[in-house]
Amino acid sequence: MHRHVAAALATLSIVAAGIVAATAIASAERDDLTPQDAARVRKVTAPATDFAAPEPFERMPAGAATVRKMLNRDIFSHPSANLSFEERQAFQVGNGLFRKDWVSAPSSTLASDGLGPLFNARSCQGCHLKDGRGHAPDGPDDDAVTMLIRLSVPPLDAVETAMLAERRALVIPEPVYGTQLQDFAVPGIPAEARIRTTWDEHPVALSGGETVMLRRPRFELTDLGYGPMRADVMTSPRVAQQMLGLGLLEAIAESDILAAADPDDLDGDGISGRPNWVRDSETGEVVLGRFGWKAIQPTVRSQSAHAFAGDMGLSSPAVPDPYGDCTEAQAACRAMPTGIQRHLGDDEVPAELFDLVVFYAANLAVPERRDLDDPQVLRGKEMFHAAGCAACHRPKYVTRRDAARAAHRFQLIWPYTDLLLHDMGESLADGRPEGDATGREWRTPPLWGIGLTHIVSPEAGFLHDGRARTLLEAVLWHDGEARAARDAVVRMSPDDRAALVRFLESL
Repeated sequence: MHRHVAAALATLSIVAAGIVAATAIASAERDDLTPQDAARVRKVTAPATDFAAPEPFERMPAGAATVRKMLNRDIFSHPSANLSFEERQAFQVGNGLFRKDWVSAPSSTLASDGLGPLFNARSCQGCHLKDGRGHAPDGPDDDAVTMLIRLSVPPLDAVETAMLAERRALVIPEPVYGTQLQDFAVPGIPAEARIRTTWDEHPVALSGGETVMLRRPRFELTDLGYGPMRADVMTSPRVAQQMLGLGLLEAIAESDILAAADPDDLDGDGISGRPNWVRDSETGEVVLGRFGWKAIQPTVRSQSAHAFAGDMGLSSPAVPDPYGDCTEAQAACRAMPTGIQRHLGDDEVPAELFDLVVFYAANLAVPERRDLDDPQVLRGKEMFHAAGCAACHRPKYVTRRDAARAAHRFQLIWPYTDLLLHDMGESLADGRPEGDATGREWRTPPLWGIGLTHIVSPEAGFLHDGRARTLLEAVLWHDGEARAARDAVVRMSPDDRAALVRFLESL
């Protein structure tokens, strides 16, 4: 065994002890568990220490919700395996709504109009191709349909500063263009801009004589439709994330997530996970953010509502403004007709349809693990833990017994995330704070299903702006709190590094 791997494994026992302690604290604080259940949870979620064979139940990353289906482009689009017949019907209807194209108002298709006036895509499926990941535009003529640009500006006065401090807003919108750039518009008004992409490349040398070429995108906003932006505007590119397992992530006990938070790095391991506390737009309560690249949405419902509003300009019961991200400075935009049909309700996406889309999004199934007993995969799992990857990509949880949806209750799941914010260094920084997240922080993305990414969408990219074409490239961009783990991967022998990638591909 290489000396650096042996040292890392020695350190792993210390890290594992800390995780066990955190799990014990989390289980003790869970108000949904009996003492007997808490003991079971502590046992089944204890970190792996033996890498000679798979762990019990590891083949089923979503518990009873896991599906075993043919590996093709539809692998992320199946309903959870433990839904009832009636729930499967609701899922299929939600799927149809997720896939359908919306049109501008007024239209003869009364239940499908209201798109825009400004928008990024005509359907949910337009961004989340086959419920998978998006990609950055690859050239000057490639539309950014599966990627968007978030916008904001620094606060100018005490009022705006107080809005952020009191969480009445996560960001201050750019005065003309709002919080998101829409590169499409309905007939009669201009789109906000076009996005042009160029790429810078640089090589990274790895042990064993290997070299990997990393690329960094540079985005330029051209053809601004509503005049110049404020000079201090902050921009952040975001590719669409995969959709599977969202309801199960929502069902993780809050105390289990907070138990891993260490904002002041009191244990001295260099990892300082922090929660993003956000205000629920419907209840007004300050709650834990879980979804989005910076964990700015607390529930699948709120995530869906803000996607309808920001990406397609469609109002819903959770975000009722039919003009989406049109600002008051865009008078022509706010003068356009809406798609509200009073006989169907007060929103362009009526409550019944909205609930079906939310149900669909919450119940997209996680596929069964593959090749988990392959010796190379097991070796790669050992390298994953030895490098310290599991410190942020926490492997497993048991969901709440009283989760809102029956299919998500008390399931042992393996999402490989802590749902916390981490400083990922200057190389990945967008320089744009959002809520409690700084311009260098990102939520740990779940890894389940990541090995099937390019089966679902061959052009998909990894990381927030889609810069990484491969899983190894994504690892090599890690910095900040993840620098030690990245450096461990750089130092690995080519065989160990290949095993690590093989393990990730099995997820």
